[in-house]
Amino acid sequence: MNEEEKIRVIEEELKKVKYNKATEHHIGLLKAKLAKLRSSIEEKRRRGPATSGYNIRKSGDATAIIVGFPSVGKSTFLNAITDAQSKTAPYAFTTLSVIPGTLYYKGAKIQILDVPGIVEGAAIGRGRGREVLNTARNADLIILMADIRNPEHFEILIKEVESTNIRINKERPDVVIAKTQRGGLKVSTTVKLTKIQMETVKAILSEFRIINAEVTIRQDIDQDELIDAIEKNRVYIPAVFVFNKIDIATDEQIKRARDMYPNTIFISGEQGIGLDEIKKAIFDKLEFIRVFTKEVNKKADMKEPLIVRRGTTVEGVCRKLHRDFITKFKFCRVYGKSAKFPGQKFMLNHKLEDGDIVEIHTK
Repeated sequence: MNEEEKIRVIEEELKKVKYNKATEHHIGLLKAKLAKLRSSIEEKRRRGPATSGYNIRKSGDATAIIVGFPSVGKSTFLNAITDAQSKTAPYAFTTLSVIPGTLYYKGAKIQILDVPGIVEGAAIGRGRGREVLNTARNADLIILMADIRNPEHFEILIKEVESTNIRINKERPDVVIAKTQRGGLKVSTTVKLTKIQMETVKAILSEFRIINAEVTIRQDIDQDELIDAIEKNRVYIPAVFVFNKIDIATDEQIKRARDMYPNTIFISGEQGIGLDEIKKAIFDKLEFIRVFTKEVNKKADMKEPLIVRRGTTVEGVCRKLHRDFITKFKFCRVYGKSAKFPGQKFMLNHKLEDGDIVEIHTK
């Protein structure tokens, strides 16, 4: 069997094996073998003719990409929330390249990419799947879109995206692997492991030929997260889930979709239903906050906020304004949520909150 056939065999076996403590070890080894096979295929593809993503120049404060099956209404949705005019038609594969649009929301400029629809098998090259998924790896946000009449498509989309080593709505596992010359495997944990047994941890590490190493696990991880920590080639991207075409769905179809994916946003790009909710979800998922600036002895500019990520410090704002602010920085005054009183003095390491006004004093 070639590698792709071996992958299919392992995937079928994983579907049949019921997870419990008795089978955990076996399942862990199967998943490790599966990850190694996929990595091997990826490595061969990298050595062969390049299959890059679409050549898109990123613009604005962030880039989001719409990923879904053909004919789920991606182009209509793009036209409804941005300044783009993507070609739309009631048949599959209307979009054959990337069409960008810009969403303007709360002062943020968010680039939204409409790309060709993907189908099952996209991760291994079916259709234009490789180009689409490689483009998704460079996005700041993924909008997963499904026709509300086919909610099961989300499961396929997630599988295809994750087969390209993208992890959606997850954080990088807190696992440190330091390889050594000798001494065998030494695994220590700072938390109690409830999702994986130590025997399985060591077996998975050995499957990846990690024989001599000091491994520190600082999080209650499962098998997949351990494999992700070992592989180190994953990208972690936030995502929002969207059901489109609710205007043509029956009450029964809407209920079924809601039961299967309760945290999904329901919209109609055609009728403009739910667009305010999805705009807010995109802004919030990107963890954007607005920071306003003011000059000394002048009123704050409340029309043009700086768009930065949650957790940004005064230093981050200074760098976004101009790097000279760092070298000439003396102190700043902050008016807003992060200050105990208006005009409180802070230094560069102060974390800002949404709506803060910053007045920078220089030497």
